[in-house]
Amino acid sequence: MMVDSTFALVGKNLSEAMRILGDSQRGTEAGPERWRFRASIPGPLQGEGQDVATVLHLVHNLLHDEEEDEDKPSQHRMQNVGEQGHMALLGHSLAAYISVLDRERLRKLTTRILSDTTLWLCRLFSYENGSAYFHEDDRDGLVKVCRLVINARYEEYSSEGYAVLSSKQPVIYQSASGRPGLGQHLCSQLGLPLSSLCTVPCNTIFGSQHQMDVALLDKLIKEDVEAGKLPLLLIANAGTPGAGHTDKLSRLRDLCDQYSMWLHVEGVNLATLALGQASSAIMAATRSDSMTLTPGQWLGLPAVTAVTLYRHEDPAMSLAAGLTSSQPVARLRALPLWLSLQHLGHDGIVHKIRHATALSQHLLQRLKALTSIKTSDVLQTEISLLEALTMVEDELSSPVVLFKFSQDMSAASSGGSVEGFCAGEKEVLDAFNRWLGEELVQWVPSSGVDVVELEDEGTCVRFSPLLTAAVLGTQQENTEELVEKLSELVPAMCSTMSLRQDFREEVHRHSPSLTYREQLSWPGLGAVRYEPQAEGMDESRREEELQKINSELLKKLQELDSDIIFSTGPEFGTEEDCIFVGMVTEDVDVSELVDTVAALGRDIEESGRLLENMTEVVRKGILEAELQLQKANEEKLMEEGALRQLPLVGSVLNWFSPSKSSIKGRTFNLAAGSLDSTEGTYSSKAQAGRQSQQETPTSSSKKHPGQRLFRRSGGGSDSFSETSSIGQAEETPREGSSSPGIPPPSSPPEEDSHSAADAVVEETQEPAVEEHTHVEVEEEEEEEEEEERQPEGQEAEQSGR
Repeated sequence: MMVDSTFALVGKNLSEAMRILGDSQRGTEAGPERWRFRASIPGPLQGEGQDVATVLHLVHNLLHDEEEDEDKPSQHRMQNVGEQGHMALLGHSLAAYISVLDRERLRKLTTRILSDTTLWLCRLFSYENGSAYFHEDDRDGLVKVCRLVINARYEEYSSEGYAVLSSKQPVIYQSASGRPGLGQHLCSQLGLPLSSLCTVPCNTIFGSQHQMDVALLDKLIKEDVEAGKLPLLLIANAGTPGAGHTDKLSRLRDLCDQYSMWLHVEGVNLATLALGQASSAIMAATRSDSMTLTPGQWLGLPAVTAVTLYRHEDPAMSLAAGLTSSQPVARLRALPLWLSLQHLGHDGIVHKIRHATALSQHLLQRLKALTSIKTSDVLQTEISLLEALTMVEDELSSPVVLFKFSQDMSAASSGGSVEGFCAGEKEVLDAFNRWLGEELVQWVPSSGVDVVELEDEGTCVRFSPLLTAAVLGTQQENTEELVEKLSELVPAMCSTMSLRQDFREEVHRHSPSLTYREQLSWPGLGAVRYEPQAEGMDESRREEELQKINSELLKKLQELDSDIIFSTGPEFGTEEDCIFVGMVTEDVDVSELVDTVAALGRDIEESGRLLENMTEVVRKGILEAELQLQKANEEKLMEEGALRQLPLVGSVLNWFSPSKSSIKGRTFNLAAGSLDSTEGTYSSKAQAGRQSQQETPTSSSKKHPGQRLFRRSGGGSDSFSETSSIGQAEETPREGSSSPGIPPPSSPPEEDSHSAADAVVEETQEPAVEEHTHVEVEEEEEEEEEEERQPEGQEAEQSGR
């Protein structure tokens, strides 16, 4: 009864822990304690112990810390652990408890657990008279099997060690489409040189291009035997990591028997052995000497070990190789799987695997049913918009579906030649398929699709439900969503591919102001760069100007009311200071798009050039104005005399005999770079201001409600944005658009003032190229106000200089 209550307590604590860790809202409920936890993470161990709930809250905060720091929830969530997942996690807790039992009870219990699990797996996957090795690293089983084969083939290995290998060097054969790095890991763990690893190429003419070439393997084995080497082991695939293809296991089995080699099989397709209706190619795996299974991935069981089933009659060699252990605690690794298999039952296991294979077949049939999708095997050469690349011997036996976007070269351009597109067709298609896979992962995450890089097919999108369906809970509705999203994305990809050449030609038409940047890895319309047209700049100054203009141009394009995405390109791209244009629809006017880019670039360049010139011109103009005003003050002193400059005396003299000033204001023309008198400005000030306001165009052109830029249908001239009219305005410059000068301020008659310099810079951006912007520097005597008050017709006398 004591044991029963302890087991119940373990299960209760596990359920409570999973509830706390899985509740994404508990971090906000914790309040200030959450920040205390975060602050104590790098600190020392606290003196007082923490209760279970406090420690679990700390773990929760660590798990969800990144999500709460971001503005939006993270897409990388924990796996949704189902009821069978709880059983697997309970197994780890029970294993820790069982390990404290007395040795005899522990030995009996672990022997029963190991025997039951081995028997169930061998019967479930039709592997008769087999033994099982449970391991955390899915490569560890193969390492132990290699040690077993070395002990069996080299009789003196146990006593002499690696010295016996020098007489006949062992050779391990693997497929070129096998798991990357697996052979190197084996050699590293076994202490063998890399020359003991032989990579067998795949088929090039007959059969799948992902299947091992059996005839070439036979030739390589014969050459090694003649060279005095020992063929030791062959690693075959029942579902390659990339494409899910199965080697010709039956022929490989016969070849291994001929040369006394050990045959090891691994791959995701081994899961279909549990269905009882597997194809002959997969059933041949039951004749192998060993095979590695990953039931945790197939059944959605977290933290469950991988299993290597093998056949060997000598227990001593198995113990020496590490496939069996005399330590009862080591056998407890099978406990989580033992509990999970009992919880699911035979029918539950078969149902999960059958559901995953049914999902792949359903998606395959939906791809075939669409007009733009055609299935093909390795012998099919027809190119379709989406090819379902199920390149296996039996299409219906593979639970892995590959598809990719592909377009006929004849549709690559709507007007120009296709030669430019054909040169980098494969790279462009890889970029488009990479984008397609990323979009599907983002919009249909429950489908579990991912992107794979294959040597012959290039970049493909893979749907492997045996590896993801149990974890993500993928259902048939998710495959329907996947097909619907494909139907939405494919037309945009087709139109973008068709308009890439037109975009290149339009950019070349605007040369040298625009240059087309060849970026084959960009999944979009293309990349363009605006080149500054100023002459006489050194290389560093030109690079700085180019970066500044294109950065500002990108901001303006992103502010436009358009569906097209403009960006700086891929994060690790080779091209810098470019504008990358994303996917477009078929109704996009490429000519209008490029014209707008060129017009905006010219406007930014000319505005920047005007501002740069203005600084130096204003500085020189102010210096010249100060000199002229200083000279005018000296002339004023000569005209009026020294007495009028005294405050009290000057007021009395001005009362009896008002002075007539000859000093006039000055206006500084930025465009001409000269100082002019303001006499003509005062007379036409009001009229010039009214004309300037009337001639200033509106900042934006009219568009129909809801209409986007760069659309051919129903757009017309109104579809241009406010930036599209820049080029037209530049062609029709206006005269007399300079802003008026600012008149000098009036002073009361009783105050005496010296000459002052006031520089006011007014910048008015007009569509015309030749703009006139004035900086006015004026000074006026207090007597001028009295002069203006005199009756009309009275002429003011001017003092001689």
